[in-house]
Amino acid sequence: MSTFIENQNWRYATKKFNSEKKVSESDLNLLKEAIQLSSSSYGLQPYKVLIVENEEIRKQLQPASWGQSQIVDASHLLVFASIKSIDADYINNYAANMANTRNIPLESVQGYADFMIGNITSLTPEQQAIWTAKQTYLALGNLLNAAAELKIDVTPMEGFVPDQYNEILGLNEKGLHATLVATVGYRHDEDDTQHYAKVRKPISELFETI
Repeated sequence: MSTFIENQNWRYATKKFNSEKKVSESDLNLLKEAIQLSSSSYGLQPYKVLIVENEEIRKQLQPASWGQSQIVDASHLLVFASIKSIDADYINNYAANMANTRNIPLESVQGYADFMIGNITSLTPEQQAIWTAKQTYLALGNLLNAAAELKIDVTPMEGFVPDQYNEILGLNEKGLHATLVATVGYRHDEDDTQHYAKVRKPISELFETI
């Protein structure tokens, strides 16, 4: 069995974190890089990730998170916030970054930028919100996998009230919307969930070859 699969079997959604054990800055930087390298549609990464370190703010967010203890006990709280509106300026800035990174003329990627602008800006606000939210889940996948390799626990959470998060974190003023939350840290010895067998569909039921 590969180490990757072993680590996937090791990871689970931690219910109780050890509040005394913190993720090191070097490991946190690795997790940031893993998120940065995540795939996204067109490579646009239409989101920001807020790392909430302020304990008072985390206490405010706990009631908006169905009272879950992970919000305040985990080493770090990450809020994936999708960008509400992707406009031509956002896409043109991405094209400029692409040209600069690859050391190619901007004109050589302008056609691709125009293609993206035509496709994305034609979406309704509701369609764009769904599309940008999907991208944050791709980033979450990279976080989960990288953290498991480092034996760091991550609990992805949809159990929160986005509008309350938006208000507490001032996201509306930034053109952002709280899409999902991930608590990061180390499992507590008293978390019985870590001993539960992982329940998944059998591979024979999950996959179909056609």
